[in-house]
Amino acid sequence: MAKPFIKWAGGKSQLLPEITERLPQYIKDGAPYIYVEPFSGSAAFALYLLDSDYPPSAVILNDVNEDLVNLYQVVKSYPQELLTYLKAIQIEYDKLEDKEAKQPYYYAKREAFNTRSADPVEHAGLFIFLNRAGFNGLYRVNSKNKFNVPIGSYKKPNFVFEDTILQASNLLSNVEIYNGSYDDTLIYLEQSNQQNLPVFFYLDPPYKPLSDSSSFTSYAKDSFDDDDQEKLKFFCDVLDQKSYQWLLSNSDTTNLDPENKFFDDLYSNYKIERVKASRSINSRGSKRGQINELLIRNY
Repeated sequence: MAKPFIKWAGGKSQLLPEITERLPQYIKDGAPYIYVEPFSGSAAFALYLLDSDYPPSAVILNDVNEDLVNLYQVVKSYPQELLTYLKAIQIEYDKLEDKEAKQPYYYAKREAFNTRSADPVEHAGLFIFLNRAGFNGLYRVNSKNKFNVPIGSYKKPNFVFEDTILQASNLLSNVEIYNGSYDDTLIYLEQSNQQNLPVFFYLDPPYKPLSDSSSFTSYAKDSFDDDDQEKLKFFCDVLDQKSYQWLLSNSDTTNLDPENKFFDDLYSNYKIERVKASRSINSRGSKRGQINELLIRNY
């Protein structure tokens, strides 16, 4: 099956079976439909669906992170050029013997990325390099939109995922990819859905942090706080009123505080289920393990 070509905090690869099990019945029956993902992230579920037995008739992917959207556009349209650039970086980085030798190279590439002056292919290549050579595969920026993840401790990270990138390029060939707010996807959808096909939204917003140590600030220059979570719920209400089916994932605030029923209260009108996921909710490795996450839907 198709796999994401980047590491992404909160990626959905491990939840694919749980989400798939809860797909609307018409999708499982093979009916045509449009799939919309307003917070694409690693697009693990979109790639999975496109490579499944019930692929959507049309797909709209969106993310507010312009660097990420550029990467998707390059993978879609210029995969060979991207691979050529990544192979050159791989050779250069592998020649540097240890972390001390690799540090100047890493931080020079990080600075080049933050200038955002490279052409789209090179900028996408820098994204993948930093994603694989940086600490823990994090993507984190400060309020000035500067990527600030330090170098990781990987001795020989791999930047060249030829089969994965080429497969993703093929799957994305007819996908509409946008760089906007999640609520803009409704505009994109209603401009393109001339056949009035059934629509399924999967919403995977930035998770509400469960603790200070589980919040690594932001993957976009603007944070996503409780007010934003409440605005997103209003957007879900709009989708429901329009008879679009949606499924949303988020953290379960009761993991650390049984009295904190933020999402249970917020989405009380919808179906809420708890599923197991392996996540880090603590900076100490001994405190990491399986916790509950929420899957919320309107059908």
